[in-house]
Order: sequence, then structure tokens, then C-alpha cells
Amino acid sequence: MNSATSIRKLALGALAVASFFAGGNVASAQEVTGTLGSPGATTTIDGKQLPPPAPKFGGVIKENYLDSKPWWPPRIVPPKGAPNVLLIMTDDQGYGVPGTFGGVIPTPALDRIAKAGLRYIEFNSTALCSPTRAALITGRNHHSVGFGVITEVSTGFPGYDSIIGQDSATIGRILQENGYASSWFGKDHNTPSFQVGVSGPFDQWPSGMGSSTSTASWEARPISGRRTCGVITPRSSRG
Repeated sequence: MNSATSIRKLALGALAVASFFAGGNVASAQEVTGTLGSPGATTTIDGKQLPPPAPKFGGVIKENYLDSKPWWPPRIVPPKGAPNVLLIMTDDQGYGVPGTFGGVIPTPALDRIAKAGLRYIEFNSTALCSPTRAALITGRNHHSVGFGVITEVSTGFPGYDSIIGQDSATIGRILQENGYASSWFGKDHNTPSFQVGVSGPFDQWPSGMGSSTSTASWEARPISGRRTCGVITPRSSRG
């Protein structure tokens, strides 16, 4: 199995959350809370079109305000029972490291997470952190999302410019459009080196790629190892 295929399988596996939109363990019928048209109303979507089409205005517009009726579009939320999604990438490691996959280092916390979810064993890395992460979060071959190399040595040629195009949605963006709240923690090594200044642009930052919040640092290297962890949580389950 080639790298592109197995990376795509892993990303789509992480997106198994899409199965409940199509009628998996969660009802696929539209779920509405509150009164449609009120500011606090929410709705679920089937996720087949992202961004979803804007709902038709349901109010009334007359020549004066007293005869008119306001109407707010409902806020999109995940359906009841939607799972949390945790996507972890650890740099410079293989299956022989964590005990979760038969490695020599005990990793009880990861063991607990793995037992509560799905475990995939056909992931092929690109041998570099930025390209592997770009492939993982988009489900595409790393060259097709601009990361044939790490961003510091990008060349400005197709497949090597360190730019993830708008046509390559990340898992964070897909779930965010389905009503999830998302976060990106740890290392961010997928923002082009020429766009890391305080003035942006920010579309290639985690906040521009589907993360509602982010504490990621660009090319952070803590002593304990370099880590990137994305936690994507249904808004309805946040405390």
C-alpha cells in the first residue's frame, strides 16, 4: 500500500465521525433545538455540503418594522451522541516506541485512549514532520498540499511551497463546519516560515485551518519531545 493511500485511510478513519451524519449510531434526521428564527436556535446538518448552504430567510420584511418579523439563521451543532475526536501526532517516533502499539515504552494514558476509540496500524510517514502532519490533517499526499519538504526549505514550486490550498480542507475545518469546537495544541510546523510574523496573514495558521482555539507554537522543541495534538470537541458537550 502506498503512502498516499494509507495516509488517506488514516485521515478518513479519524473522520469516521462522518458516519453518524450518514445515519450511523446517531440519528441522521435534522435535529433542531429552540424556536427556528430565534437567536438561540440550533440545528444539525447532514454534512454532505460544506460550507452548508445558507438557510432561506424565514421572517417577514414589510415597509415598516412593526409589520416585519425578524429571523436569525440557526447555529450549526453536531447531533446528539456525536463523539469527541482526538488526533495525535508524535514526531520522530515509530510503532516500536509506545507500548500502545507493542513498543518498549509503557504509555498507559495512550493505552486508555486507544481502548476507548479506534486503532490504525497502516500509517506511513513521509520521514519529515511538516509533510507528515500536512498529509495527516488533510488526508492527501503531502506533495498535493505543498509540503514536499519542511516549510523552512520550501522552494516556491508546486508541491514544495508550504501552502495548504483552500481546496484541501483539514480535518479541523471539516468538523468545525459540522458544528464542532476545535483546538490545536503543541507544535505547529505547517505555517510557512515567511508568514509567522505578528501581522500575518493568518490563513495558514492553526486558527485559519479549522482550529477555534490554538496554543500551538511554530517549530516548538520542548526537551521532552516535539508533539502536536488536535482535540476536537462537539460544542454541545463543552462545559
